[in-house]
Amino acid sequence: MSLPSSEPVRLAKRVAELMRCSRREAELYIEGGWVSVDGAVVEQPQFRVQDQRVEVSPEARPEALGPVTLLLHKPAGAEAGLGRLPQSQPAASWLTPEHAAEDMGRPLLAHLRHQELVAPLAPRASGLVVFTQDGRIARKLREDALLLEHEVLVQVSGTPTEGALERLNRPDHGLALDGRLLGPCKVSWQNETTLRFALKGERPGQLAFFCEHLGLAVQGMRRIRIGRVALARLPVGQWRYLLPHERF
Repeated sequence: MSLPSSEPVRLAKRVAELMRCSRREAELYIEGGWVSVDGAVVEQPQFRVQDQRVEVSPEARPEALGPVTLLLHKPAGAEAGLGRLPQSQPAASWLTPEHAAEDMGRPLLAHLRHQELVAPLAPRASGLVVFTQDGRIARKLREDALLLEHEVLVQVSGTPTEGALERLNRPDHGLALDGRLLGPCKVSWQNETTLRFALKGERPGQLAFFCEHLGLAVQGMRRIRIGRVALARLPVGQWRYLLPHERF
């Protein structure tokens, strides 16, 4: 039901009157997606209502939302913390309800706010990018950056240098970038034009440098895994929640 009003009022005030609760509890009902106005869910406590029908779900609970982590399949060309391209858009601009994975249900707007990018990716690359509201996950991805293995598919062209792939797979390959020795990696052919790299502590430009050592030119990159979390079949330009059982 809805209480009549001659002047527009904030939705939070109307819900507080309906539920006989505090304004803060009313805001929690609204932000949790439990309140509809004329049949449409509204998640903004400041939304103005007058004579519309305001309803609160019988299942509603005035509980604060916990922090969430979002996994985005970043399109090539979007900025994600490493470098810029002319006229490129930030990867965070894809974090909208319209770009949510279809099988995930309706996302809450509060889950899309105050998201921090914690797994940067070069703008020309596509693939798995991580945003989070959870300080624990943010700290883990930063503090364990040199320990988490990244898996990347690299499209290449050219003829590989004989024996270079075998050398690159040796722990003591001895290759250095900008005067610093690079750590070991695992690399194999995914198909005739795509290499699969698995390495820890990836540095900007490292994969292109490795491919140059192999006598190959990079045509595209796609990160498909960070630690134990995989991109799987998430479509390009869509995002999903990190599930409770998933761990990096």
